[in-house]
Amino acid sequence: MKRRRRRYWGIPLVRLTHLSISLYSPGFPGGSVVGFAPDEEGRPVFIFSGMSSHTQDLLADPRCSVTIASKEFKGAADGRVNLMGKVTLVKSEERDAMKEVYLAKHPGAFWVDFGDFSWFRMDEITDIRFVGGFARAGSITPEEYKAASPDPISGFGGHIAAHMNDDHMDSTIAMVAKDIPGLDVSEAVITSVDSLGMYVKCTRTPRASDQPRQFKIRLPFPRRVTERKDVKNVIVEMTQAAQAAKAEA
Repeated sequence: MKRRRRRYWGIPLVRLTHLSISLYSPGFPGGSVVGFAPDEEGRPVFIFSGMSSHTQDLLADPRCSVTIASKEFKGAADGRVNLMGKVTLVKSEERDAMKEVYLAKHPGAFWVDFGDFSWFRMDEITDIRFVGGFARAGSITPEEYKAASPDPISGFGGHIAAHMNDDHMDSTIAMVAKDIPGLDVSEAVITSVDSLGMYVKCTRTPRASDQPRQFKIRLPFPRRVTERKDVKNVIVEMTQAAQAAKAEA
């Protein structure tokens, strides 16, 4: 089975909050923080203990809501996607495949062999809502979601961001200054990289204040990229253009 690391709307997803209809408090949602792995169709796969309350909730009523947040999620300004649908037990003949999918994302998940744990999957996704921050929200249909493909840069975008943040933050700051003239930032941390650009968390201290403020911006690439070497070439071009603009200023 060919594995694909899925991204939703260009945001790497690593945190998940699960809401199900509570068995013990009828009419109220029950919340949990759980691990997951997406299969090739983007359906979240879970393995739950039989003693967990969310396991009992799902067995009684499969309807639930799953919120998956970006790695750097800290508040309302950060990206997340919400999937609504039904989570059901995985058929016995599919469990080995689900175990492979799950271990690819969680290689240290020793509990996959525990006898009292069961495999679940969100087989029916009925609604997909996306929030990328303030004034950035939308939704897509289940058909659009199923037809989507992972971003080609998703598998290594995090490594590129880490390298830029550790060794070349001055270049990122210069790119921000070029794209937004007059914006003077003291720190520019790349939070994610995809085939069309980068999200950058900037820190700036306004002249009328001594308190630094943080905000996110989007630095678009001049063209779409699909390979690692293309990302490097585009970032070098953007850095050179930023340096040239600074020299002319």
